[in-house]
Amino acid sequence: MPDTASELPTQPTGYWTEERIMMRDMARDFTTKEVLPVANKLDPEKGDIPDELIEKMGELGFFGITVPEEHGGLGLGSFEFCVVVEELCRGWMSVGSLIMRGNEMYQSIPAATEAERAEKIALMLEGKYLGAFAMSEPNVGSDVSSIACRAVRDGDEWVITGNKYWCTYADRASFLVVVVRTDPEKPKHAGLGVIAFDKEAGTFPKGIQGAPIPKIGYFGFKTFELAFDEFRCPVLKRPDGRVASGFKDIASGLEAARAATAARSLGAAQGALETAIQYAKDRVQFGRPIADFQAIRFKLATMATEIEAARQLMYYVCNEIDAGRRCDKEASMVKYFAAEMAERVTSEALQILGGAGYTTLHPVERYWRDARLTKIFEGSSEIQQRIISDALLGKPTRP
Repeated sequence: MPDTASELPTQPTGYWTEERIMMRDMARDFTTKEVLPVANKLDPEKGDIPDELIEKMGELGFFGITVPEEHGGLGLGSFEFCVVVEELCRGWMSVGSLIMRGNEMYQSIPAATEAERAEKIALMLEGKYLGAFAMSEPNVGSDVSSIACRAVRDGDEWVITGNKYWCTYADRASFLVVVVRTDPEKPKHAGLGVIAFDKEAGTFPKGIQGAPIPKIGYFGFKTFELAFDEFRCPVLKRPDGRVASGFKDIASGLEAARAATAARSLGAAQGALETAIQYAKDRVQFGRPIADFQAIRFKLATMATEIEAARQLMYYVCNEIDAGRRCDKEASMVKYFAAEMAERVTSEALQILGGAGYTTLHPVERYWRDARLTKIFEGSSEIQQRIISDALLGKPTRP
């Protein structure tokens, strides 16, 4: 795969500071040397991300990009985080997604005291204490208000009963964060809560059964259906004194999460573009490299243009987030646009490779499969369109 870093800013300009350029280049170099070889070997085998790779990611600080400096993190923002996510996903989308289990989940760590919290964050920064998030259910996707999995308080314990779906990394995680119904008497959203609890990495505790969901992509880790059968965990007060978070806390941070998913889409699209460029230069037909043919050149030009348009929108959204300004409409726009773009670009890349693209001998089919998922998870394209249209037109009128 060619290295197109020379096409990116190399001197401070616009959004780019020296620190951001350094982080981007470090992540890109790591992806080229460490992630791509692992992905090319393990993805066709549906293998898991090796512990050694996770350890190296921890050493580079990838799990603590947005973690405050007082907790040992880098204390940076969404911009830096999304830049690193994009570069890692250029190699393997699951690797770019894995660092979200530190950066986006450190605030949900189950801890009764600040000292305990600090100790666990230190392990998280090394990649040794990562979480998994369970919100969706077999009959509940975007309609979060219909969550049925319930938690009943019994003295100093929660008793959780119900099923969860699409819980990625649940087996290897050291703690789970579960969205449950804690108060059936309250209106749908108001009755929701968030419960976090520790578990032993590599297994499930008594009262929880996990079954891997067969997927067509997003390999590198497994995604589970979880069954809670009167599972008991302690009622831990958070350091701020609260016991459980409500729906507003569940919904908080969506802007950053959508920007990060746009970054994942961009990584897959960029990886596919670079693969297609190299193949077009190497593949000879009718006595010439296919990169000489206008049809191929125009495809690549269109692909690169769409990637850059999505990337610039992501930079804008990240800048707004880091400045503390609301940008929920724009965050939905970039998640929607980048996901749709990634499917088109990766499909075109596969087309450029022709029959070779439909084999596992080239990574383009991996980018294609993984890009397709970005239109579904973290709020489907249709959900983003609803959010955007509501912002433009107001809520639909009802009879």
